[in-house]
Amino acid sequence: MTVAKAMQRIMARAPMRSNGFGKNDRLAALRRVASRYAVAITPAVAEMIDASDPHDPIARQFLPDARELEARPEENADPIGDDVHSPVDGVVHRYPDRVLLKLVNACAVYCRFCFRREMVGPGRGGLSPSALRAALDYIAHNPQIWEVILTGGDPLVLSPRRLKDVVARLAAIDHVKIIRVHTRVPVVAPERVSPALVRALRTDKATFVVLHANHPRELTSEARIACARFIDAGIPMLAQSVLLRGVNDDVETLGALMRALVECRIKPYYLHHADLAPGTAHLRTTIAEGQALMRALHGRYSGLCQPAYVLDIPGGFGKSPIGPNYLSADCSEIEDFRGRRHSYPPRSGEP
Repeated sequence: MTVAKAMQRIMARAPMRSNGFGKNDRLAALRRVASRYAVAITPAVAEMIDASDPHDPIARQFLPDARELEARPEENADPIGDDVHSPVDGVVHRYPDRVLLKLVNACAVYCRFCFRREMVGPGRGGLSPSALRAALDYIAHNPQIWEVILTGGDPLVLSPRRLKDVVARLAAIDHVKIIRVHTRVPVVAPERVSPALVRALRTDKATFVVLHANHPRELTSEARIACARFIDAGIPMLAQSVLLRGVNDDVETLGALMRALVECRIKPYYLHHADLAPGTAHLRTTIAEGQALMRALHGRYSGLCQPAYVLDIPGGFGKSPIGPNYLSADCSEIEDFRGRRHSYPPRSGEP
């Protein structure tokens, strides 16, 4: 579905806003933002959006907003420093034992908070055959690389044939033991998860698929079936989410998302603090708000539902956990999930 058709479909059901911000204004905002950043909406996403809700959390993630043109001084076109850790085209080598392999610069949809929004979009293409050879040569000649993470863009927009070729070439490198695939596709275009696509990822190396999902409504019946195809084929799934204002920044929504993932046999892995990408301030929470949410999750939900809350340090310095701390500075007291403090080790006479 083209963006124009998807927007028309959504706008046909959308009521005029009491503040006068109606359909024509939304379409005008789309044109302004689309001239700056990529926009794409799949049929699956269009179906998820409740056009009668002016604050719909799915629409907030994918529909353009005029505030995206309001860049702040602290924001950066490369907020997590991919470029400074890119030894060859398509490779980001930030950590000693793993690399990113950015196969393609296109996605099925374009999230409004994307930290690579300056680099991805229709027509941006992917690695040329020669660039891919150079990237694979770099991986092959660096034996400390234990894990390769396929990213982009979204690697699952590639054909099964192309994916199978890349996965086979990675699997042939002896010191590469883990292949990880980061994707939005099972949620936003579940029909793409065909038996051929699943077979393309199967290898004798350990392979993981990491799903990006931010709201429980994204886990539709079609998305659950798509994820089950990977899991039933022996490919474990993890999930990463981004903490977003107006999308999942309350404990009930965030908890429901984590539970829904676990019910789909997907382990929550990371909850990312939103990056300082240009024009995304309206979607970012504070770190203190994120820590409060993590405290609430810890007290109410199973350990299976607990992701690591992390910040990708601007400038390319990597991810650091930023969850709340329950231990006193001198390690003499520990706080439980109800906020009660206890001596450690227990003092004589204490329970």
